[in-house]
Amino acid sequence: MGPMLEISHRTKDGGKAYSVQIPQFGLGVFLAPADGTCKNACLWAIKAGYRHIDTAAVYRNEEEVGQAIVESGLDRSELFITTKLRRVDALGYQETLDRCEESLQKLGLDFVDLYLVHAPPEDQSCRKDVWRAMEEILETGKARAIGVSNYGPHHLEELLENSNYGPSVNQIEIHLWLQRPYLIKATRDSGAIPMAYSPLARGQKVNDEKLISLSKELGVTPAQIAIKWCMDNGYITIPKSANEKRILENLQSLEIKLDEKTNLILKDYDEDYISGWNPTVDP
Repeated sequence: MGPMLEISHRTKDGGKAYSVQIPQFGLGVFLAPADGTCKNACLWAIKAGYRHIDTAAVYRNEEEVGQAIVESGLDRSELFITTKLRRVDALGYQETLDRCEESLQKLGLDFVDLYLVHAPPEDQSCRKDVWRAMEEILETGKARAIGVSNYGPHHLEELLENSNYGPSVNQIEIHLWLQRPYLIKATRDSGAIPMAYSPLARGQKVNDEKLISLSKELGVTPAQIAIKWCMDNGYITIPKSANEKRILENLQSLEIKLDEKTNLILKDYDEDYISGWNPTVDP
């Protein structure tokens, strides 16, 4: 199962509310097709010991995640399920509530453990209403925790000015080649925990010569180093894979140790390399 972290929501008086334990390591199912591929990936992961699955409405595979939950035979309380409100659906208060209900129906669940706004709503005028709906989703138990994804420092600041509860996490692209110290600080300052997606830069840096050389020296895979670096920095980490062997290898990354010398080497890998989209810089 791996280590657990506490996430919570900062209140206006600086306190914490709705604290939840989250598995720090999980399976991402971005780009896992809903043709049995996603369900099988989830079942392999659960069998291996994963207890956190990260999906989203825009991935169009929530139904298969739900099927895997049932077929796993595990009690619902043993699994932590994250899903997300599509950016194009973040249109207002009622729309946000309705889309959450749709995700719950597709997943076959009464609640999710974590519900995220997938990116800052493009219509700035509706952001306050979207977050008000997210707070209602939290208060009514449709989600045990709420948060955001792809939010930049200015988005977090704006949200906190117009909220009763701050986000519990900010899911952003973080990896060895995109270490984002400024955004990590802003996220933690908001009371949220950084959640790293694309810890392998969408596979674009797996053939990095420096990393391959280091992995041979340590007797591990390049992916395992990249994942463990995220974990050691205290980030919730959700590498995606639909390959049974890699799903197991990714989990085994939790067992490796990166010493101080190695971490100093890895710190120099940072090159502000964005492998996907970057709404954190949007208005």
